[in-house]
Amino acid sequence: MALKRLFTLIALLLVASASFAAIEVREFSDPVLERRYVDLTAAMRCPLCENQAIDDSNAPIAADMRQRVYELLHQGQSDSEIIHHMVERFGEYILYNPRLENRTYLLWGAPIALVGLAFVILALIVRSRRRASTRALSAQERARLAQLIDDKRFP
Repeated sequence: MALKRLFTLIALLLVASASFAAIEVREFSDPVLERRYVDLTAAMRCPLCENQAIDDSNAPIAADMRQRVYELLHQGQSDSEIIHHMVERFGEYILYNPRLENRTYLLWGAPIALVGLAFVILALIVRSRRRASTRALSAQERARLAQLIDDKRFP
């Protein structure tokens, strides 16, 4: 009975601690500005969390990033300027879709190159199988085949 009370107390403490989490309230005078904020924070990855957007992360660095995006939006910067500023500050890792630059050509080109290579290999395999199936049997191969057939007919 005491164990049951202990588990109940722990569960209540966990639920209560979740209610103390900070809730960020952002004031926007323009719904377009608010939509841009939502889109930008959803498009950036938290540097601390594993593949989690900053709009969904509770990490302090994600809160800092959200605050910075909010400030830059109110300063009148464009989305590309904000993204550029955030990449300068936090690194290329924060972008879910890395920009096409000299450093990222391999990242963007590798899937295309691999698909092309797969088509070339598939074409070579199909071509070699077609050639193998149309090749006539030599006299020696025909004699060996006839011998095998005769051996199987009369055991």
